[in-house]
Amino acid sequence: MPELRAPALKPEWGCRLDREAYRRDFRERDARIRGRDSWKLERLQYFEEQNSPSRDALRRGDWEGALRLLEERRGTLEAIGREDEERGSHFHRVRVVERPLTGYLQWELHSLRMRAECGERVRIVPAEDLADGLDPLPEVVVLGGRTLYHVQYTPTGVPDGAVRHVDPELVGAWEEFIGSLYRLGEDVASWFAREVAPLAPPGAETE
Repeated sequence: MPELRAPALKPEWGCRLDREAYRRDFRERDARIRGRDSWKLERLQYFEEQNSPSRDALRRGDWEGALRLLEERRGTLEAIGREDEERGSHFHRVRVVERPLTGYLQWELHSLRMRAECGERVRIVPAEDLADGLDPLPEVVVLGGRTLYHVQYTPTGVPDGAVRHVDPELVGAWEEFIGSLYRLGEDVASWFAREVAPLAPPGAETE
C-alpha cells in the first residue's frame, strides 16, 4: 500500500455528543446535504448493534433468520439510495477487515453487500495491507464535507455517541484520507464472492 498518514484527531478539538445527541445531530445535518458525498471508515471487528432483530438472531446462532431479517431491510435501503441520488450525495464506506473473519464481521459483510446493491459505495481494505504505523485507525464519518464524527464505542462494542468536529481543515484532511483508502480498496461485491460466500455459517455467540 502506498505511504498514507492518518491526520491527527484529538477529542479535545471537538464537541462530545452522547448517543441520542449524535443520532439527532447526524440526521439534521445529513438532511441538509446537497451535491456533496459522505465517507465512513470502519475499523473495529466487532460491534454490538442496537435494536437490530437480525443482529439478535446472529447472537442466538440463527444464521438463516439473521440473513432473512437483513433482506427485509432492502426496501428501506433502496429508498435511501434513491433519495441520495436525487440529492447528488453518495455515501462511501471503507471497511477494514481482519482474517479470519469474526462471525459478526461475516454477518456485517452480508449487510454491506446488500447496501452496495442498494446504492451505497463500499470497498474493503484487508488489515494486513495497511502500512506499518498506520493502524489502529479510528471510526470516522465525514458528512457532506462539513462535519466529522469520531464515533465512540464502549470496550464491548456498544455505540457510545461521537465527538463532532467542524474545523474545515480537519474535515477536509480526513475526507481526503478516507478517499485515498477507498481508492485502494476492493469493491465489496468481488471481495464478498471470494472471501465470504464460501464460508460456513457462524455459530451462536458465547459470553
